[in-house]
Amino acid sequence: MSGHSKWANIKHRKAAQDAKRGNLFQKLVRAIIVAAKEGGGDPAMNARLKTAIERARAASVPMDNITRGIKRGTGEIAGASYEELIYEGYGSGGIAILIETLTDNKNRTTSELRTILSRNGGSMGEAGCVAWMFERKGVITILGEDLDEEEVMMQAIEAGAEDIEKGEEGFLVYSDPSNLSELKESLEKAGYVLEKADTDMIPKTTVPVTDKDKAYKVLKLMDLIEDQDDVQNVYANFDIPDEVINELDA
Repeated sequence: MSGHSKWANIKHRKAAQDAKRGNLFQKLVRAIIVAAKEGGGDPAMNARLKTAIERARAASVPMDNITRGIKRGTGEIAGASYEELIYEGYGSGGIAILIETLTDNKNRTTSELRTILSRNGGSMGEAGCVAWMFERKGVITILGEDLDEEEVMMQAIEAGAEDIEKGEEGFLVYSDPSNLSELKESLEKAGYVLEKADTDMIPKTTVPVTDKDKAYKVLKLMDLIEDQDDVQNVYANFDIPDEVINELDA
């Protein structure tokens, strides 16, 4: 799993400093709409909707927005119809990029993402060109810099985790997606503070980016993709060493 925490931590810092909260709210509500449309408006019976609501509440999306999103998904309120599209491509140096979107205009989304990639050292690829390089995993972030790693690992593995990784502010715990909810409940009962419990696409192998200028260009491309209105999630297989990230933050 090495390398995943780097991008996760970078995104966390970006989110904490992100002034475009309205854009973030829109993306989270859009995920609620699609989840409710596909599985119904009851989060107790719709695991995807439950996760989408938890993500929205963690980002302080108002309950009125969440409720309206559910009703739009179930058809109680009229609104745009969104479809899920996955784009695959490459960044500079052969970095694999996987982009998950929810859009009401496929042509617009495709055109904008193609332009972002081509203008920033990347390119759009064919379906399936990089998806095989990733696997979906449940990922839980445990907060706490002074936690005992051996104890965390023992309790997580006993609860069904597959692996754990030290992060900047605690630990990342990985599991099979089907075991995510059960693992989350077990860790919460054990008294751990969880910042996130969601599924991510984890790269099977990573591409090292050790040059500061190249690292800057890679992160700039990732930011531009994330800022596109229809993008929900962006995954990539680069691995930037801590010392290079620290230089960029300086």
